[in-house]
Amino acid sequence: MKKTLAASAALTVAGLLAAACGNSTSSPSSSSSSTPSGGSSSASTAGKFLGCMVTDTGGIDDRSFNASSWQGMQEAQAADPGKISVTYLQSTTQSDYTPNINTFISKKCGIIVTVGFLMAGATQTASKANPSAKFAIVDNAYTPALTNVDALLFNTVQDGFLGGYLAAGMSKTGKVATFGGEKLPTVTIYMDGFYDGVQYYNSKHGAHVQVLGWNEGSQNGSFTGNFTDQTAGQTLTQTFITEGADVIFPVAGNVGLGAAKAVQNADAAAGSQKVNMEWVDTDGCISAQQYCKYFITSVTKGIQTAVKNAVVSAANGSFKGGNYIGTLANGGVALAPYNDFASKVPASLQSELATIKAGIISGKIQTPTKSPA
Repeated sequence: MKKTLAASAALTVAGLLAAACGNSTSSPSSSSSSTPSGGSSSASTAGKFLGCMVTDTGGIDDRSFNASSWQGMQEAQAADPGKISVTYLQSTTQSDYTPNINTFISKKCGIIVTVGFLMAGATQTASKANPSAKFAIVDNAYTPALTNVDALLFNTVQDGFLGGYLAAGMSKTGKVATFGGEKLPTVTIYMDGFYDGVQYYNSKHGAHVQVLGWNEGSQNGSFTGNFTDQTAGQTLTQTFITEGADVIFPVAGNVGLGAAKAVQNADAAAGSQKVNMEWVDTDGCISAQQYCKYFITSVTKGIQTAVKNAVVSAANGSFKGGNYIGTLANGGVALAPYNDFASKVPASLQSELATIKAGIISGKIQTPTKSPA
């Protein structure tokens, strides 16, 4: 059963978006700090507002939502380096969430940013036990909203829809593919949007482009089981290519690098570029530059800006908590620039995408979402 976004705002906040595109864990024993340019990230920096972040197991350089979150932390520091200092603890296993959060509580962090749905319980417990402390969490919301937690959500079914439409329009074989890292709601929401965008393209063009790897109706599809195994991503993508897919959309963090390698190998074997892909979360031409030539676009969410705003608001005393939803309308989700494909995506297709984006924002085009479980 489906509901439109207009009729399911509560679902969007409390259910569909209440998960991370990653596996969130943390461990004091494996913690590390990174020093961004222009400022110290030491947790012992005296006289500064300290912003603290807990990564998931994908690591600080996952080229996806952990990296985006850390970039947001660094941008917050850069906004006022004389006042704000940032640091992070690296994640290992789920049993480490609470110890890592507690480590940061003991350090009197001005805000603790946790990355991912799987940290939702530990974050909520810590926020209730420490009502004067401030938190933010990426890819999760609470019902009712928590006044000391800035919950950052992104309605990626919207830009996923655009990504699917674009993939269908660029396919030469009539087959495209998507797969996930883990079967979490904020992974499958991307895949839902992608699937629906392909169906919308078919309906508008009388086409029959197939989606391999995901069925929005049955909610069944292909997953690697984690966000780190690049070999699994390469193997699965090669299978899709063998089956005829020529545009691949991995929703799997670092696993996507394996997908890109498979696309690169297919390119080399063919002697010409016949298979391409779309990146997820961040602009792949920035986060995975070595594969930029294969990225038609990236289906992104504004984690970077949302995290920066959460830290800065906590530092300047304007922190409010509650649930934020990033959409096409407020710029919280978007397709990245076409980069190397700027001259390859037909002007007519770019125009259609602009019209569809406006239609989604206005509500004229409704992007379906899953109904509550």
